[in-house]
Amino acid sequence: MSSAADAPVSGASLKDGQLRNLVLATIASTVGFWAWTVIGPLSSRYVAEMDLSPGQASVLVAMPILVGSVARIPVGALTDRYGGRLMFTLVLGATAPLVLLTAVAGQTGSFAFTVVVAFFLGIAGTVFAIGIPFCSAWYERSRKGFATGIFGAGMVGTAVSAFFTPRLVAAVGYFPAHLVIAAVVAVMAVLSWLLLRESPAWSRPTEPTWPKIRHAFTLKVTWQLCFLYGVVFGAFVAFSNYLPTYLGNVYDWDATAAGTRTAGFAVAAVIARPIGGTIADRVGPRAVTLASFAGTAVLAMVVAFRPEEERVYGTAFLAMAVFLGLGTGGVFAWVGRAAPARDVGTVGGIIAAAGGLGGYFPPLVMGATYDAENRSYFVGLSLLAVFAVLAFLLTFIVRNGGRVDQRAAAGTG
Repeated sequence: MSSAADAPVSGASLKDGQLRNLVLATIASTVGFWAWTVIGPLSSRYVAEMDLSPGQASVLVAMPILVGSVARIPVGALTDRYGGRLMFTLVLGATAPLVLLTAVAGQTGSFAFTVVVAFFLGIAGTVFAIGIPFCSAWYERSRKGFATGIFGAGMVGTAVSAFFTPRLVAAVGYFPAHLVIAAVVAVMAVLSWLLLRESPAWSRPTEPTWPKIRHAFTLKVTWQLCFLYGVVFGAFVAFSNYLPTYLGNVYDWDATAAGTRTAGFAVAAVIARPIGGTIADRVGPRAVTLASFAGTAVLAMVVAFRPEEERVYGTAFLAMAVFLGLGTGGVFAWVGRAAPARDVGTVGGIIAAAGGLGGYFPPLVMGATYDAENRSYFVGLSLLAVFAVLAFLLTFIVRNGGRVDQRAAAGTG
């Protein structure tokens, strides 16, 4: 979130280490996202062993998203002050024992205990608020969309979780699988401390943090972009966590088969995200974002009618993932254009939190509106289409979204 990312530093100075740090931060994010979403792929196990209702299952799956979203604001502010290297180390270091505690809670069979642990596991999701300013600081203005898009590909951790977590549990058992995941997280925490370096453009801010956050909340563009990102990234997070439950309830897929299909959804979105950021650098974020919401609205209604053939609903979900991925890259590329230069980092952290919060409510809505008799999520998916249309309309009034960056053209920061 540091505004130091716009400090006058030579391109040669930035190029020395920028790719290495971008790749390392993206791997750290992948590991963090894996830990953050470790509960969703095993939802059917928790439902069976704890005798959970669809509503309770939704609460359990959504709980890590809550903390992982709200905590992005203070974690982003702490990243401004202490740098990404330290914050990656601390967050991943705290996440590793929480993964183990999740396994302990799951073995007790206590829904209340597991929900409490899931709440704290949400800290893993704050890696996004660390990496966005960290990676952005390593790249010049014209390539920030590329940098944040590549880092955003770390959300492939949701695909890793969906694909590998059920298979690990099947291969080595429930607790040993969590032990392996916790070990991976702990190793990444150590590597973050040893290998990451701050950008030459980063410097510790001297002004107090909380007044900056309060000021960012007074900006109209903060709320506009929060809504856009809340819809597009929220839908991605929600489906990445809830899709195994959805596919099990509607199409009778078991945990492993549903996890495989969820991984495909997440990978498609991950691949599309840096493409969206790169295209936004060239043609402007508005065009990318409009295409994203239009596609999402149409495809949400396609799957709402519960097509029976996998080639239909599978293709629709994959296409929706692509549109959501393009949109996440496009909206975040917009932050540096629309927000005042001195508020870009703070606004970015708030928007990252809004994206996570956008993923908290849909699983709850899906669980609450599930039509068990007809095995249908029509209401929840229709609501997604409605919000996508609203976001589509809002996109027209957010400033500086065209092909030419107006501030760069005017020579302003």
